[in-house]
Amino acid sequence: MIVPVYFCNVGKKAVHREAATAERQRGRVKVDAVALRRLREGYPLTVRELAERSGVSHNTITMIENRHRTANPSTVRKLAAALEVEPSAVMWKETE
Repeated sequence: MIVPVYFCNVGKKAVHREAATAERQRGRVKVDAVALRRLREGYPLTVRELAERSGVSHNTITMIENRHRTANPSTVRKLAAALEVEPSAVMWKETE
């Protein structure tokens, strides 16, 4: 069986797609999408209003709330500041 290998450029080296994804994910934070949405709707704010208050694009907020992407730590800080909560209030907490 032939397994396809996908390559993309990260810097000046070509790396396997999974390695490239891991490289992009380094330093990213998982956001508790449900908590973020509840906090936003509790204000009440639309996604666009939160975007204006935080300086984070409405597309990024939508992608985070729909669990399509993680966030940079600076994005989490901006969202938390706009919602007047600590950053830990919107970060994913692992439960055992």
